Amino acid sequence: MADFGGDAEAFRLEARTWLEENFPKSLKGNIAAQMAKMTGGATESADAKLWRERMGDKGWGTPTWPKPYGGGLSRDEARILQEEMAAIGARNPIGGMGVSMFGPTFLEYGTEAQKRKHMPGIVRGDVWWCQGYSEPGAGSDLASLQTRCEDKGDHWLVNGSKIWTSGAQYADMCYCLVRTDPKAKKHEGISFLMIDMHSPGVEVRPILLINGTSPFCETFFTDVKVPKENQWGPLNGGWTVGKRLLQFERDSISAGLGGGNIGAAAALMSVEDYAKKYVGLDDSGRLADADLRRRIIEHKMENKAFQLTVRRAADEAKSNQGPSAASSIMKYAGAKIAQERTELIVEAMGAAGLGWDGEGFEKDEIATVRSWLRAKANSIEGGSSEINLNVVSKRVLGLPDPK
Repeated sequence: MADFGGDAEAFRLEARTWLEENFPKSLKGNIAAQMAKMTGGATESADAKLWRERMGDKGWGTPTWPKPYGGGLSRDEARILQEEMAAIGARNPIGGMGVSMFGPTFLEYGTEAQKRKHMPGIVRGDVWWCQGYSEPGAGSDLASLQTRCEDKGDHWLVNGSKIWTSGAQYADMCYCLVRTDPKAKKHEGISFLMIDMHSPGVEVRPILLINGTSPFCETFFTDVKVPKENQWGPLNGGWTVGKRLLQFERDSISAGLGGGNIGAAAALMSVEDYAKKYVGLDDSGRLADADLRRRIIEHKMENKAFQLTVRRAADEAKSNQGPSAASSIMKYAGAKIAQERTELIVEAMGAAGLGWDGEGFEKDEIATVRSWLRAKANSIEGGSSEINLNVVSKRVLGLPDPK
């Protein structure tokens, strides 16, 4: 790509021209089709695959990552690219945990040989990653993890289990925290491995949730052999790397939460649209329920302030080499706002918000209520709200531990 020297309009023209030549017209506005590869188990059409491959080859699926592992764009150029894509009904078809969590951390801690091997699959969206963090006995107290990793000379041998491994049933690889020194203190003796999910001894069991979906899984490792070169970051220093990855995770989650990301059906309508549809308007054209009207206004004001803060934090993170402990503030606030949004929507739906299955409910109503149930996890995933408040009090505010 040409060097535009900060000329935004020159880049906009180049982006617009490239998109016109490379975005399949059959995918216009069809978000589900464009992102089929990102929604595990969905069938990817020929045009969707072509779109993903073209974006991957261009590096624009990971636009701000440095070359050769991304587009090498500035934040302003990436924003322009997003605007041009939105204008023609296109979405970025490359994402997932490999892009939002593992990739940025791997760029910092992986060796050049490891990056040359694993980054192309992430950048092109060919390889799907899952996260091996939580265990049945190590949730918020993650450092208590007990998945064993033994040095067998020419390979590592892994035994143990993980839980809440999102998308593990579709994943090709897992970035996994394991215990490599059982005699060390719990925050020490932990390392990072990259585990091939198709290896003998790996078993995945999807967990059926109350909303009828199975995004989370149990994952079991029984005498799983892992090549020595798949250990990354400092040996027995994985806790430091793991905390860095959590900053990227919280930053990624918060960026989507405030916008009300509660599913495809809900994304088509705003909170006030739901309220107008199900509650109705009074003679003055205002929402008929005055109290609900007031709370929706308060929610939208809070969400707008949050979005502006996220944007400012993103700019600061760019100049400070990635997200900081402030990502915990964003994650906590984003989870709270997203859950308030779903609560307001379901409240506005009234009787239509009572069911998530069966006759008498529209397809979009069922999808919305399932999304409301899923939103309950917003304050748990990526570190619970309690954990994030602890990070804020200690790392951001510098407060002492409570007596």
